[in-house]
Amino acid sequence: MFCMSQAFATIKSSMCLGVLIAVALLPVEQAAAVDEGVSVTVYSSADPAGFDPQQFIAQQRAGFGATFAWQVPGFGVVKEVRSLDVDKGISSLEFNNVAQFIDPTTVSFVDLTDDRTRVLEQNFQFDLVSPEKLMERYLDQVITVHVQEGENVSSINGRLLASRDGSLIIRLDDGSLQVIPSDRAWVTLPGGKATDSLLTRPTLTWIVDSPTGGRHMVRTTYQTSGMTWRSDYNLVLSDDDSSADLTAWVTLMNLSGATFDNARLKLVAGDVQRVQSSMNKLGAVRRGGVVEAMAEDGFSEQSFFEYHLYTLSRPTDLKLNSTQQLALFPPVSGIDVTKTLVFAPTVLANYQHGRDPLTNASAAFQGKGKVQVLVSFINSQENRMGMPLPAGKVRAYKQDPADGTLEFIGEDMIDHTPRNESVQIKLGDSFDVVAERTVMDFKLDKSRKTMQETIRVQVRNQKNVTQSVLVRERLYRWKQWKITSIDGARYEKIDSNTIKFDLEVKPESSSTVTYTVEYTW
Repeated sequence: MFCMSQAFATIKSSMCLGVLIAVALLPVEQAAAVDEGVSVTVYSSADPAGFDPQQFIAQQRAGFGATFAWQVPGFGVVKEVRSLDVDKGISSLEFNNVAQFIDPTTVSFVDLTDDRTRVLEQNFQFDLVSPEKLMERYLDQVITVHVQEGENVSSINGRLLASRDGSLIIRLDDGSLQVIPSDRAWVTLPGGKATDSLLTRPTLTWIVDSPTGGRHMVRTTYQTSGMTWRSDYNLVLSDDDSSADLTAWVTLMNLSGATFDNARLKLVAGDVQRVQSSMNKLGAVRRGGVVEAMAEDGFSEQSFFEYHLYTLSRPTDLKLNSTQQLALFPPVSGIDVTKTLVFAPTVLANYQHGRDPLTNASAAFQGKGKVQVLVSFINSQENRMGMPLPAGKVRAYKQDPADGTLEFIGEDMIDHTPRNESVQIKLGDSFDVVAERTVMDFKLDKSRKTMQETIRVQVRNQKNVTQSVLVRERLYRWKQWKITSIDGARYEKIDSNTIKFDLEVKPESSSTVTYTVEYTW
């Protein structure tokens, strides 16, 4: 979008024979010393949990129409500088090999050599040559069809009436019609005007008015669909689960309809607002840390508006119809991590307080429950990190001491995580540590508007080492409550309706906490 100090663009567009025409007054800038080349910034709205680039690659290879590219959760902004021959006065200027899924209304044209050059008209020509389109151009013209009949080939001259459903319909000189299956024939087409304007690559054509002729440096910028990226992280835990090594990858997908060789690549992380049509709503730094090494071997990061911008330190080739993996930052070793076992039984977790308290005695979780295994670390420079982490999937591994191989132990999603914030992932549920929650007593006195509930939580550890377990209890029946008694642990209030207590469970033994809560209303 152009800023207010620049000329406003008046866009008028029409679609006719695969050509989009836009008449625009585009902004101009002073000439600058810039090199030829292309820079691509990719934005992503992909859900890392469900987004699979291969589904789009498969659609493209299967020959689906162009609409699939508009469904790709992301887009690219392409900025390219080229040296072009510009005639003095009003002339036509072609800029080919642009992305097939360009949004023509986003195109910006700047003549860096002479800022007096004006764009009078813009055409985006995307009606690329194909067998079907080529045959359409020869309707009602005489063509030659060669048909294989055993070891012989016969040639038929006739006027092409139709080419559809795998067949050619030809009118012969005697007026008769002949239907020829295309899989048994090949066609010779005469040259001429029908082939003069064939396009092999999407092309932008401008009508420009320039006061000077010669070789000009021209910069164009546009948005294109069919590009996106996602983050993937690999976390390898140490033997004692107290530290870990982390690697981070970016998976980049390009289905834009163009290849960008030797491109400068940037990625934007954050929730960037776009208008969607109803059809498409789909302290000291330890050496070796991320911040110190990322500028040399991976992406450098900077704050950009309310988002984060990641710039690759070297050029790369963005091949058409492909996915590629790039290191987001160099591998980091020795991150301090904390493994936590958590028992948080589902006690109407989604219950929303209404006008009345929940007095139903049976509305409580009872029985055995899963003990979750969580791993967390601080994304700080002191912890060898400190680079804002884009949302993505974290896969955790641990080395098998028997043979030294890495074994998968779980995965989870993380949201966009700023520096100095905690990252926590759930890897699964403990096999040898189990817990059980029992409602021992429930009393309701409606006249005094009180109720008491006594809960017992028992955690059993079948391992041969002591386990620390965090128990989290939701006090869900009403907003006013107090713990009247507790045995086996001390509690800590987390928020208005949640408490927690820590249990140390010795090997092959159990720990029990019993508490009574009184609700009033």
